[in-house]
Amino acid sequence: MLRLDSFRHTVPDKTLAEIYAKARGLYGKHIIHLNATYQGGGVAEILYSLVMLMNDVGIDAGWRILHGSQEFFEITKSFHNALQGAKLNLSERKKRLYTQINESFARFTHLNHDCVIVHDPQPLALIQKYRKQQPWIWRCHIDLTDPNKILWDFLKGFILKYDQVVVSSEKYFKKDLPVPQRLIYPAINPLSPKNAPISDKVIKDRMDKADVPTDKPIITQVSRLDPWKDPEGVIDVFKLVKEKVDCRLMLCYNVASDDPEGLQMYKKVQRKGNRLLQDGEILLVVGNNETLVNAVQRFSSVIIQKSTKEGFCLAVTEALWKGTPVVASNVGGIPSQIEDGKSGFLLEPTDTEGFADRIVHLLKNPKEGRELGRVGKEIVREKFLITRLLADYLDMLTSVMA
Repeated sequence: MLRLDSFRHTVPDKTLAEIYAKARGLYGKHIIHLNATYQGGGVAEILYSLVMLMNDVGIDAGWRILHGSQEFFEITKSFHNALQGAKLNLSERKKRLYTQINESFARFTHLNHDCVIVHDPQPLALIQKYRKQQPWIWRCHIDLTDPNKILWDFLKGFILKYDQVVVSSEKYFKKDLPVPQRLIYPAINPLSPKNAPISDKVIKDRMDKADVPTDKPIITQVSRLDPWKDPEGVIDVFKLVKEKVDCRLMLCYNVASDDPEGLQMYKKVQRKGNRLLQDGEILLVVGNNETLVNAVQRFSSVIIQKSTKEGFCLAVTEALWKGTPVVASNVGGIPSQIEDGKSGFLLEPTDTEGFADRIVHLLKNPKEGRELGRVGKEIVREKFLITRLLADYLDMLTSVMA
């Protein structure tokens, strides 16, 4: 059971004392989080730790999952993509199914809590099916830099009923949204199986069990198989790196129940990396085991994150925490974590040659990579641990519920 005092030797005692003080005005308050999946992806990982810690400091916090059909999740994934700028045919049928699933869920989900926190677009429409008696908060984890205008106008009809909108970057604040907006960076739990220290023996055992050869350097991208993560572009980068340094590429991917695009992307990656996959130069590894992901991020010589859009990207945070050098796209919330040339490297997602050059440089200069990793880890310790996230939520709840 995760408790706040478990972090005593990870963050200063003063930080823990401040959190306990922030919670005093919220003792016994009944808070509920709602999202669309309990596993796979950063939102579920955050909630798993955050809800336990909220309970530990005196809040009655719960977590519920929206139940939807396969077609519903296909529609909401298209919403996710459109919020990040993709095209969308927003038909009346899609709108109707979206609202109907939310209405059905509302019929057997009683929300008599002191505050309701809804995560991302899937359960956003729930708010119209209740007689509102408490503050509602919409926590959006998606890149809202340039949302599809038609979809944004449709969803804004629900968002206007919320008391607070929370985003992961100041770049996502919307001038046309007359609802209070707050910036809260996501964070990782440094004590989770994915992020806790592990021995070299455990690392080797996990790599062996996953059939990952360790005879040459490995560059890795840890992410969903999602078009926005650009795994096909990562393969293009690897081909250039391979010309100068003998290494392997690992795509360590996970699967979430609310993401129907994973299989389609898997097939595209197979076609793109055809010969290199057969030769074992590219490895596809299922990363649903947290300790395996931990081992992969620690063993890899370089972590790459070539996203074209990114809400925040906790995979970058995780790699920085482990002291592994990161080469990533200068998009979304990633620049909040990396200062180019000091704690990692940032490039435009279209700069395939730039990605390759930085990776080759790090493979040839491991001492520089270790220094980048050292700086990156301290940035995460200061800004992106779950204790800071808990403190931010306590501040928000105190403000909204006042």
